Amino acid sequence: MNVLSRLETRGIPYLRALFRSSSIKYLTLLAGLASLGSVFGMASDSMYGVSNQINLIAYWHIGLATAAAVALTVTFLGCALYLTTETPFWEFLAHSSGEVGFLMVTLTLATGSVWGKVIWNSWWEWTDIRLVTFLVIWFIYAGYLLIYSAGGDSASLKRITSVYGIVGFVTVPLSYLSTRLWTPTFHRPTTGNPDADATITVPALLLSIAALLLVYLYLVGSRVQLRELKRRVNYARRDRALDDHAMGPSQGGD
Repeated sequence: MNVLSRLETRGIPYLRALFRSSSIKYLTLLAGLASLGSVFGMASDSMYGVSNQINLIAYWHIGLATAAAVALTVTFLGCALYLTTETPFWEFLAHSSGEVGFLMVTLTLATGSVWGKVIWNSWWEWTDIRLVTFLVIWFIYAGYLLIYSAGGDSASLKRITSVYGIVGFVTVPLSYLSTRLWTPTFHRPTTGNPDADATITVPALLLSIAALLLVYLYLVGSRVQLRELKRRVNYARRDRALDDHAMGPSQGGD
């Protein structure tokens, strides 16, 4: 309980200040430009024995997948915190991160399909465990967003959605570990795998991952701020309507 109290009193104000900081916007822009410059200026376009400019998309494909994993992890944590505290901020954070995470999962699948057509001569392969499990993630979080959008202001449905967000998260680590748990068709592990034959320029990859993580942070911060502003506007309208209703009979009596 002490940890939760610190999160409420310190964590929420810190995150709000981070989301409102204009430096995030400028850092995102600088990191994006650095990523573009490094990928087109120094990154290797030869991977898995194939030399093609389309291989450069891999630097953003991997960055998108990494940012998607972070986003859906934040959704998981936000759902857990909302169920524990019922503080609206955690609900806003969970849903906003889920929206951005779903977008990044979609872009990961799209860029991976384009890249795979060149490397493996296939837009899609149902026998590849990474592709299939990542598609499962897409469906799970599409369901999360649909359930949330159907809930409106229903507190019970918000709790149900949060439980769904917690349970559905199991697909995320499962997908990322799938190439080590099962034999992959295409996606062979590259980290810690001496037999990997992919060629990738690490500095360019790290810059792309950093840039996309900053894009995620900027988008989530914007969405959370919008949700909180909308909540304040709704409360202001409700209070005004109550005041008008309370003043109506007395004015009529005058």
